[in-house]
Amino acid sequence: MAPLADTGPSEAPPADTAAWHALDADAVAGRLGSPAGGLDGAEAAARLGRFGPNRLTPPRRRPAWLRFLAQFHNLLIYVLLASGAVALALRHWTDAGVIFGVVLVNALIGYLQEGKAEQAMEAIRNMLSPHAVVLRDGHAVTLEAEALVPGDRVFLASGDRVPADLRLVRAKGLLVQEAALTGESVPAAKATAAVAADAALGDRAGMAYAGTIVAQGQGTGIVVATGDATEIGRIGHLLASVAQVATPLLVQMARFGRWLTGGILLLAALTFAFGRLVHGEPWQDMLLAAVGLAVAAIPEGLPAVMTITLAVGVTRMARRNAIIRHLPAVETLGSVGTICTDKTGTLTRNELVAQSVVTADGSYTVGGSGYAPEGEFSEGNRLVDPAQETVLAALARAALLCNDAALHRDAGGTWRMTGDPTDGALLALAMKAGLDPAVELGRCPRRDAIPFESERQFMATLHHDHAGHGLLLVKGAPERVLDLCERERRAGGSAPLDRGRWTALTAELAGRGQRVLALAMRRTPIDLSELNLDDLREEGLELLGLCGLIDPPREEALRAVAACRDAGITVKMITGDHAATAAAIGRTFGLGDGVTSGPALDRLDDDGFAAAARANSVFARTTPEHKLRLIAALQADGRTIAMTGDGVNDAPALKRADVGVAMGRDGTEAAKEAAAMVLADDNFASIVHAVEEGRTVYDNLRKTILFMLPTNGAQAAVILAAVLSGTILPITPVQILWVNMVTAVTLGLALAFEAPEPGVMARPPRPRHEPILTGRMLRRMLLALVLLVACSFGFFYFHRLQGDGIETARTMAVNALVVGEIFFLLNARGLHGGAGGGGGAGLLSAIAGSRPVWLSIALMALLQLAFTYAPPLQSLFGTAAVGAADWAAMIAAGAALFLLVELEKRLTEPQPR
Repeated sequence: MAPLADTGPSEAPPADTAAWHALDADAVAGRLGSPAGGLDGAEAAARLGRFGPNRLTPPRRRPAWLRFLAQFHNLLIYVLLASGAVALALRHWTDAGVIFGVVLVNALIGYLQEGKAEQAMEAIRNMLSPHAVVLRDGHAVTLEAEALVPGDRVFLASGDRVPADLRLVRAKGLLVQEAALTGESVPAAKATAAVAADAALGDRAGMAYAGTIVAQGQGTGIVVATGDATEIGRIGHLLASVAQVATPLLVQMARFGRWLTGGILLLAALTFAFGRLVHGEPWQDMLLAAVGLAVAAIPEGLPAVMTITLAVGVTRMARRNAIIRHLPAVETLGSVGTICTDKTGTLTRNELVAQSVVTADGSYTVGGSGYAPEGEFSEGNRLVDPAQETVLAALARAALLCNDAALHRDAGGTWRMTGDPTDGALLALAMKAGLDPAVELGRCPRRDAIPFESERQFMATLHHDHAGHGLLLVKGAPERVLDLCERERRAGGSAPLDRGRWTALTAELAGRGQRVLALAMRRTPIDLSELNLDDLREEGLELLGLCGLIDPPREEALRAVAACRDAGITVKMITGDHAATAAAIGRTFGLGDGVTSGPALDRLDDDGFAAAARANSVFARTTPEHKLRLIAALQADGRTIAMTGDGVNDAPALKRADVGVAMGRDGTEAAKEAAAMVLADDNFASIVHAVEEGRTVYDNLRKTILFMLPTNGAQAAVILAAVLSGTILPITPVQILWVNMVTAVTLGLALAFEAPEPGVMARPPRPRHEPILTGRMLRRMLLALVLLVACSFGFFYFHRLQGDGIETARTMAVNALVVGEIFFLLNARGLHGGAGGGGGAGLLSAIAGSRPVWLSIALMALLQLAFTYAPPLQSLFGTAAVGAADWAAMIAAGAALFLLVELEKRLTEPQPR
């Protein structure tokens, strides 16, 4: 016996050098020292000591305190902490408290989100079965699954979760649901024969993998891998090794934070130096002026506004069935340029439907969707009544009788299926033909059956009707059923079987990506009450026809993929399913005719793999490693990638993608925990809705920055201009802090609630490395800053020249600045067009603004009236009452600012058509 590799439980297992699926069962038993009566207790205990328990090793986690401190490691956070320290030094306790509170809340949110992300490995570990029926010392015993060792013989029955990777030595009608690992929509038929060493995981019929579920039948397998050495354990290690990619927003904000920090520090230093060296001011006064300038320039409300903007996007997406788990993913969706999607359940319904029926008399198309027994039969453009087509009616009756499924309506009126999906599709076909299962089974009850087994690839049933006739029915793989047939049923009677024609028809249906079944029958004597294989071969069967089954595409997904093309988003389908099925679905969705298989990708070097990832749109028979490499290759081209998936095999790619999207209904917990977004309805169309919301969120973030930087900058520029000119400050530091505080909680929040601008999905995806502030935005910000400073200075000096007191002049300066900010807020609403976002310039489009904008303006106006007229605030901030004519003049100046900025838009922005 070859020695077993000793893999410690605390480290990743080495690559398995034994292709167990390529060895016959006896060779596996000999190599693993697995006697027919099972291991004895002493040998099992020895192996358990060598290999460790059959469980997945938890990943090493950073201590909670270290994860919390890591949330502060960001330059923008450092700037905020510094601004808070400055506010403390200036004894502005409220402002400092707000700043430190924002930093703490952001850190807590990041900490909690990171903790949730680490639950992905826990979800995978929980997929292992807790118990197993094992042959030990010649007896079947139930053990904790953790006690399994290589060489154990494990019994499988319907409903069991496979407890370890098994090489099957017995399979009786065994079907295993492997969708979590392979993505196939139907259970995989299992056998004991060896397959090629390079067979894809979904083609390894002699293997049953840990974490998959037995859908039907029984079997026995020899444990070939436990714990971390299993296929699911290997995926777990792959997931743990995947580094999450920083979102474009975080990358851009880090770059923006560095730029902003450098600019503010440079400006403060120049202010200090100029006042000290040119005007000879005391260094203490100039230090305070520089600090005041920095406090004015730092948009301390920006992180809070960013968080609220993202949270608004989360709420909007939730209404459209997209549940966001990681807050930055909201914005990242807006930059997605490629969506890599799986097939089953996302593009398709994950419900088998009989779509085609072929008899010797004609080819029919069957309408309807899902398991609902509602749909019409047509031949070409002609509707057909199945009751009038004798062969079609006989085929439908055979599909109903040779069947173990059941259909029923749930409380909500939706049709549900119990049993095998293939049987469910055939039962729905028969009911569409007008047959009632209860009536037909009453007329022709079943007497015996030969259940489906993967070695035979067919099922047979024996029935007796009340007229004293026997009926033998068979359904299964066309090549096996054809071998049992000698004749074919026609409308005029029976005719010799045209085997070549039926073989060609089978290939034609399979080429459309359909799963093909053949149905046949034979009359039998009434005294035949038991079936055996010889009964099928004695006289030969009469072929009724073929059925083509398919997991149909979602209608809304078809529209969504078309919408992606209009939005410049590339869609690529990556599935573990068969190449023919993937190619057919790919053609349906307009993804091209070609399909690239996993084995073909394995033969490519890195450059060839990257070229294939770029050039092809449909990938079949892929493994978790293939999916991971495809995502990485596309990201290397600078694309922002969204990846959808529902299985454990998708989890590593979901984690690596810029936005991992898991299925909420049928997705595994491992996929959900690794993803940034979960679709509540498992619908591809919801991804497109989420992308639209993501683009809106990013627009609103840019609008907020476009508004906040020039308004904060204008406050700093007023101080800078006063220092440079050596004159008295038009606005005092305490007044600046007032403006900062009230605008942050009013005007600064308004843009977070803006609706999508027209044509948001007609734009191509933004480049991943595009700066958050474009040249046009910088020009607009500079223009707004100059106009705001001019308004504030202009009203200050005008009133000083009129002989008004310093309090009145400063009140006018502050209010002129605020009125200018209000009008500039209306400008900022239209990032890609006019003020209202509709492409037209002017006050009318701005007046049609959103409710949050006008609520924020109303609140700001009330606060400024209190600032101007309330005696306590007059005393605190050094303000004085002003007249109605002064307000009219400030509003006129604000309107002029608005029109000038809109004129700049008309001259520099491409106008929407």
